[in-house]
Amino acid sequence: MTFGELEFSILWPAFLAGLLVLSTHVPLGQQVLSRGIVFIDLAIAQVAGLGVTAADAFGFEPQGWRVQAAAVGAALIGSLLLTWSERVWPQVQEALIGVLFAFAACVELLVLAHNPRGGEHLKDLLVGQILWVSPSSLIPIALLYAMALTIWFGFRGRLGHMGFYVLFALVVTQSVQLVGIYLVFASLIVPALAARLFPESWRLGVGYGVGIAAYALGLMASSVFDLPTGAAIVVALVAVFAVVTLVRGPQRR
Repeated sequence: MTFGELEFSILWPAFLAGLLVLSTHVPLGQQVLSRGIVFIDLAIAQVAGLGVTAADAFGFEPQGWRVQAAAVGAALIGSLLLTWSERVWPQVQEALIGVLFAFAACVELLVLAHNPRGGEHLKDLLVGQILWVSPSSLIPIALLYAMALTIWFGFRGRLGHMGFYVLFALVVTQSVQLVGIYLVFASLIVPALAARLFPESWRLGVGYGVGIAAYALGLMASSVFDLPTGAAIVVALVAVFAVVTLVRGPQRR
């Protein structure tokens, strides 16, 4: 199959969704890495996923406002718990983040235990459905991310710990439903890891470049070889990071 045969009518909305995710996750991921709380995104994403699962168990419409409210509410509760734990037990914050992730994941499994579509629902939360997004569904997400970026770049110094966790929870909640937990984690951490090899003034640009290249490669590989899209993009992110490390590493040493 040649590139001319790729289904661009499907790929371009997915690529646009990826650009939206990267717009917020690259700067937030660099902050997460600098704070040493790498797994916060997995924990908050899993808590948000638990909110979606619980709403589904109550029979709410998958795209309805009740599901969105449940996801945001769960993520905000998780973020407030982490804000409190960081103030009370800062020396074990990373361990507590891991506990929250494991707890939310296990509660989610219990909720899905008697759901005949539980396996499919869990797969959607983990790897997402980025290939099937519609352009119109991205408009409210773009508005939310634009607001988040305005707050981050305009008022970052005044957010404090609670403000950071709340903003992070709102962004990650939407991203989980758009691209899945695995891709949320990879989009936050992998570009930030690659950018650390460069001077500070370059890092934001490098992070965006790594993310954009990986999303483009992953989407094309998924289409050409008929692979799961989310997993292909995660692998592409790690591959681009590996190339950047090999090229930049010897110069840095």
